[in-house]
Amino acid sequence: MIPQSQPCATAAPWQQLLAESITTAEELLQRLGLQSQLQALDPLQLKKFPVKVTASYLSKMRYGDAKDPLLLQVFPLIDEAYETEGFVADPVGDHQAVRQAGMLQKYQGRALLLTTGACAIHCRYCFRRHFPYSSSNPLASQWQQTLETLAADSTIKEVILSGGDPLVLSDQKLSSIIADLSEIKHIQRLRIHSRLPLVLPERITEHLCRSLSESRLNVIMVIHANHANEFDEATAQALSALQQAGCQLLNQTVLLRGINDSADALCQLSEQLSACGVLPYYLHLLDPVAGASHFDVPQAQGEALIATMRQRLSGYLVPRLVREIAGQPSKTIMA
Repeated sequence: MIPQSQPCATAAPWQQLLAESITTAEELLQRLGLQSQLQALDPLQLKKFPVKVTASYLSKMRYGDAKDPLLLQVFPLIDEAYETEGFVADPVGDHQAVRQAGMLQKYQGRALLLTTGACAIHCRYCFRRHFPYSSSNPLASQWQQTLETLAADSTIKEVILSGGDPLVLSDQKLSSIIADLSEIKHIQRLRIHSRLPLVLPERITEHLCRSLSESRLNVIMVIHANHANEFDEATAQALSALQQAGCQLLNQTVLLRGINDSADALCQLSEQLSACGVLPYYLHLLDPVAGASHFDVPQAQGEALIATMRQRLSGYLVPRLVREIAGQPSKTIMA
């Protein structure tokens, strides 16, 4: 059964859960019994990109395991403070792709809207961790201008809601966005990139699913799972609800050192995705964002992993290994 949404006069249960997220490295370690196991960034260094972890995501981590693959995605290791040549604030050319406030256009026929700078969890390898969201929100005073820009360009067939994470917006706000975009006749597809079905599955409400199912747009939901341990029954139910709403489900994974850089981990992830009706889409080589060099996996290793996956899995369960290169007209397929 699809979870029930709540009246807009009060916070929905998922919003309350989001508000109760863990926001310090100390609490995260304490909840996992790891107070003396990991060295975190200095609190002053964390101000620009603080810790944020939902209770749902925490519940999937292994107690007492300092190498848990979910923990390492969100824990601010001291390694983030090390400067590495080639790792920069804007690794994929977002700034040069800005068409107007909050609207990016890198590829023909598609426009990406940065609907919010907020996320349910803060992944430490995030390629937009340094992005100036405060000056780039199209949903503020620029929304009508954004709609006019989209309406005036008939080459745009697909709009991508990104962020941050667009699903941290309320049901009412998302419904309004979907309705506005549906009025533009040449837009055929709506793509939503979100981590919330995995890290806050309560977010997939009846109201949201109804808005998606009733839209004339073809809706593609791209989730971001990096490890099979990110799935549980609640996540499976959330993904099932999205499928019932008519969403096509795809997954993008980032190849991360010490987290999923083995054939076993990647094959288990593809099998888990398949069990939940999600098609593996991309395996991204790490975007070289400042503060994330300790996650980097060499391209040659990524190519070898894909080759092994092809031996073990059906072809449709093997994602394409890609790298995003600033200024290129598409993702660059490596394997």
